[in-house]
Amino acid sequence: MSKGIFVTGTGTDTGKTYITGLLLKKMKESGYSCAYYKAAMSGNERDSNGVLIPGDAFHVKTVSKIDQPLEAMCPYVYETAVSPHLASRIEGFPLEMDIVKENYLRLIEKYDIIVAEGSGGILCPLRYDDEKIFLEDVINLLGLPCIIVADAGLGTINSVVLTVSYMKSRNIPIKGIILNRFHNGDVMEEDNKEMCEALTGIPVITCIGDNYTDLDISGEDIASLCK
Repeated sequence: MSKGIFVTGTGTDTGKTYITGLLLKKMKESGYSCAYYKAAMSGNERDSNGVLIPGDAFHVKTVSKIDQPLEAMCPYVYETAVSPHLASRIEGFPLEMDIVKENYLRLIEKYDIIVAEGSGGILCPLRYDDEKIFLEDVINLLGLPCIIVADAGLGTINSVVLTVSYMKSRNIPIKGIILNRFHNGDVMEEDNKEMCEALTGIPVITCIGDNYTDLDISGEDIASLCK
């Protein structure tokens, strides 16, 4: 049976896509058949033919070198660089949970492990009209445990503790935290790591520095986090 993990973050621009690419790269190199999935993606650009390209998916595919077709990675792709709920209000084509599930089920029939990525932070609205859908609804629909990506710098204790507290209150399983833009030897960032673990009870499974091209955890270790 296929397994998976969901990558969320403490907010926008914490490096979820960057980390997701490295997770998939490591697992592919370890021999796993793996795929990427993101329910909704906004802020995308068009190619020379005017076709809208899912930028996060393209980055992940390029970094990880997985063989999954780009068009199978994300069912909802928007051009406007705003939250998906507003992008769909501007452009049309609002997210439907049946389509999200249908596309995900196609992947689990074909691949051993799926790494799903969220949009923005845990409270990101994906649709907000006559129907209200938030990121946590997609996590629950897919039935996946989570990894939280956070920036290692100033303010991360607050953002990590608030994110973990909210997710725990909603019974969303959390497997670990990854700190991005981490600098070994930086007193504040080393303390941030310790405090995030102490205040949440969630382990920091790895720390990633600027421009890393690999993870210091094994593909097997990553797979063990999946459900």
